[in-house]
Amino acid sequence: MRYVLDSTVLIDHANADAPATQLLERLFKEGHQLFTCDVITCETLSRGDVKHLRRIRALLDVLEYVATSPDAARWAGESRRKRHLAGGRRALADALIGGVAHELSATVVTRNRPDFERQGLAILSY
Repeated sequence: MRYVLDSTVLIDHANADAPATQLLERLFKEGHQLFTCDVITCETLSRGDVKHLRRIRALLDVLEYVATSPDAARWAGESRRKRHLAGGRRALADALIGGVAHELSATVVTRNRPDFERQGLAILSY
């Protein structure tokens, strides 16, 4: 199965959050395809002390990196537009992560369910 690991799970793992770490260990053990993208990389490396960033980089290094394609960006733009028309807001980062997940037919691993559920994406929460 394919999974895009949202920033929340990487950050929680770096902060030694047991549920996040246990889920990641299970996903690796089961041999799933685990992805990151430019948005997640940027978000996760934008804060933290040296120890935290070292843990983030170690995890990013073993994930398959996928750049946001033009089709994923267009999908994200349409997703944001629909949300705005419905009277809501959608974070740009989550829309782009959603676009990547949609393009890969992947499930998003996150503790931030609402933003991704509103995009109609499959979610694995912890």
